[in-house]
Amino acid sequence: MASRPVVQQQPRGAAVAGVGKQKKAAVAEVGKQKNAAAEGKNRRALEDVSNVAVTNRGMEGKPLQQISRPVTRSFCAQLLANAQAGTQNNEKPTTVVVDGVVIVDAEVVRQKGAGAAKAPRKKVTVKTVPDSIIEISPDTEEEAKPKKLANRRKSREGTSGKKVKTLTAILSARSKAACGLTDKPKEPIVDIDREDVDDQLAIVEYVEDIYKFYKLTEHEYRIHDYMANQPDINERMREILGDWLIEVHHKFELMPETLYLTLYIVDQFLSVKTVVRRELQLVGIAAMLIASKYEEVWAPEVSDFIAISDRAYSREQVLAMEKTILGRLEWSLTVPTPYVFLLRFIKAAGPDQEMENMVFFLAELGLMRYATIMFCPSMVAASAVYAARCTLSKTPLWSETLKLHTGYAEAQLMDCAKLLVSFHSSVAESKLKGLYKKYSSPNRGAVALLPPAKNLPMCSLSKMSLV
Repeated sequence: MASRPVVQQQPRGAAVAGVGKQKKAAVAEVGKQKNAAAEGKNRRALEDVSNVAVTNRGMEGKPLQQISRPVTRSFCAQLLANAQAGTQNNEKPTTVVVDGVVIVDAEVVRQKGAGAAKAPRKKVTVKTVPDSIIEISPDTEEEAKPKKLANRRKSREGTSGKKVKTLTAILSARSKAACGLTDKPKEPIVDIDREDVDDQLAIVEYVEDIYKFYKLTEHEYRIHDYMANQPDINERMREILGDWLIEVHHKFELMPETLYLTLYIVDQFLSVKTVVRRELQLVGIAAMLIASKYEEVWAPEVSDFIAISDRAYSREQVLAMEKTILGRLEWSLTVPTPYVFLLRFIKAAGPDQEMENMVFFLAELGLMRYATIMFCPSMVAASAVYAARCTLSKTPLWSETLKLHTGYAEAQLMDCAKLLVSFHSSVAESKLKGLYKKYSSPNRGAVALLPPAKNLPMCSLSKMSLV
């Protein structure tokens, strides 16, 4: 019978204590390994607590890249390019945080396997905290250009906000001031037909075309110097006849159109037919008879003209001269006289009764004198308006409205205006008193008694450089 080995017995308390220590040590070691593995697998990256709206899904185990460099457009583009390159290698979207701004590459992860197609890439956007969105695209660069220009303009301005004048601008301003040229704002042009829109007799729709036609046709009917072809009469006789016709016209209380047409008929007939001295008054009577029949509602009779001429001519002589004049003029009586232009130009000058009387006074002075025959009717009318404004010291002497409607600049009127002013200065001492008495009455504003314009040459010289 075999004998069992004898095992040395140990105290019970000691054995239990040893086993317990070893077991606890093994359990602790296993626990540490499990915790380490679990910690490696389940630990998540800390989120950006300042941006609660952005998640870090898909970023486990990858810390966010912190950038302290200032954000610029080129730097953001470089970060996006690096992020896209990393996405193509790792096939995962990449997120980068730059100073509180999260830059996300929104490229869709390519699907693996045969037959999988790439999804189209979306625009890269910059998301700011909390709501602002910055889109990096060529459009933003175009929008940024005006801001850059504004910044450049601000840099050129002083610290007080005022624009800094360049040396070129200062020299140009001084040169203009030295030459008398200043950048004055243009005067507004007044619509002189605004109040006559509802007046059918004013024919506002056609008035501009009518006066354009007058300007074109006045040169066709213009009377040239004819006194050299008249051996028996001279300029002084023509002026005496004109003053007498003005007096007869005033006594018969005829229309102004009749007077201007009468003098036109006289000059036009004398330019084509030689007249002896004793028939000159007969030509004037016949001319006024024709003009009265053309313009007046109730024309004077032949007997009235015979009586006013102290019966120097018979009825047959008057009618014969009337027929001769109409034959020579070929019955062409519809002509633009200075009166038709005076109506328009006075309207452009503004409503002023004193100035209107002065304009007609100066115009009839020019109508009576032979020297004004060298000027066209519109020139005489415009010069009468200008001379009247100088006589009455109106400001401005010549406005943009007058320049538009007359078609003449101030410098173009100087010669004719000076001639009219010289007539005004000598009318009081002249022996021809018909026109002077007419405009010395209170009904005409007694404008003939006013002193003539002495400052006309000074006004013209001061303005000619600006025209």
